[in-house]
Amino acid sequence: MSSLSTQPYKGTRDYYPEDMRVRNYIFDMWRKVAQQHGYEEYAAPVLEPLEIYTAKSGQELATEQTYTFTDRGDRTVAIRPEMTPSVSRMVAARRQELGYPARLYSIANFMRYERPQRGREREFWQLNTDIFGVDGVQAEAEIIAMAYEIVKAFGASDEMFAVRINNRKLINFMMHDYLGLDAVQSHLMVKLFDRKNKIPAESFRDQVVDIFGEDRASEGAAKIAKLITAKSMADLPAELRESEAVLEVQELFTLLADAGVANATFDITLMRGLDYYTGTVFEVFDMHPDNNRSMFGGGRYDGLVGLFGVDPVPTVGMAPGLTPMQLFLESHKLLPEFVSTTDIAIVVLGEDTLEGALGFARKLRAEGVNVEVDISGRKLDRQIKAVLKKQVPFMAFVGEDELRHNLYAFKDVASETEEKLSLERIVTRVRDYRRRGTMDEIDALFAE
Repeated sequence: MSSLSTQPYKGTRDYYPEDMRVRNYIFDMWRKVAQQHGYEEYAAPVLEPLEIYTAKSGQELATEQTYTFTDRGDRTVAIRPEMTPSVSRMVAARRQELGYPARLYSIANFMRYERPQRGREREFWQLNTDIFGVDGVQAEAEIIAMAYEIVKAFGASDEMFAVRINNRKLINFMMHDYLGLDAVQSHLMVKLFDRKNKIPAESFRDQVVDIFGEDRASEGAAKIAKLITAKSMADLPAELRESEAVLEVQELFTLLADAGVANATFDITLMRGLDYYTGTVFEVFDMHPDNNRSMFGGGRYDGLVGLFGVDPVPTVGMAPGLTPMQLFLESHKLLPEFVSTTDIAIVVLGEDTLEGALGFARKLRAEGVNVEVDISGRKLDRQIKAVLKKQVPFMAFVGEDELRHNLYAFKDVASETEEKLSLERIVTRVRDYRRRGTMDEIDALFAE
């Protein structure tokens, strides 16, 4: 019998302690910014009936990328590929009980069956933030400003990323009134625009011709060329500039400027592939040349809550992903150095002192210090090597002499300095160490 593989399922990843430090750092920052804006945390089941995805998310996501199975009750269920339908279901269930605007956020994992690649996994983690109950662009401005603040909270400068914005109303006007496409052609063109930066230019051109048909290919391609070269709303054809949707986008940019969002730009080619978007759509792009890609996005989706048999609720949301955020931070060298969440590792000097070392650890824990004790009975050098592998910042050596005099050899692992300290002084050193880390973070914020 062959041995079992140590590799995780394709497209998923294991999180060892050093990986969890990074993950928790990102999650903590997400949670902090969301709560600063008055968003309340919720959670939803990892399994949902398949139909809540087939109803509106788009055929590709619902049928080709979703993990589905028939349960023992003969129900077709899916592992959630996204959170939007779930939170819409939850809002519909308490439509009359919620206080509006309802601001909700969650940090959860999802599964999609797609080809794993850099920044894209089959199991992935996201922050989902949604505001329910606001019709006007103030809701879009709030969500986009929060997206901007999330990236800035990690120490990013405006030049490191860009917020690109479009509007589905404008897209629909463009497809039907400007390009003259029918519903099927419009759907195909939106999907093509959504893939524009992922396929060769020749392939994009050929598919444009196919969608228009031979009779209208030249005229249609010329109009498409005008669209994709427009750098601002002022560059759009006159027919589009005069549309009501453009006025809505202009109002949004005014609100974003007032909120201090300094790197927002208009992008007529931005589509956002999910079918449920009804208004503003946006994406946050990493501008680093080694990772020039969309990090995350969102937009307005006013129709999903109404699918559950209640009155529709206007909604705007976004969903930053863990892996794209981590790649952004790594590309721009914004990740801090992490150490273990354990403050002190106690190295036991001699078998007869283990009981005393455990008692010493209990006293430290009572003072709020995180402590581990080596209970293996190994030799001194092997205990020390284990501590170094775990990246614990301090070591305390406990032997008979230390217990007798209540003075312990205390070593700062990073500086390799060692001194004899009482329990009280050790607690103070740990608290100073934590406070120094907090002050470094505050200094970094003021340095911006």
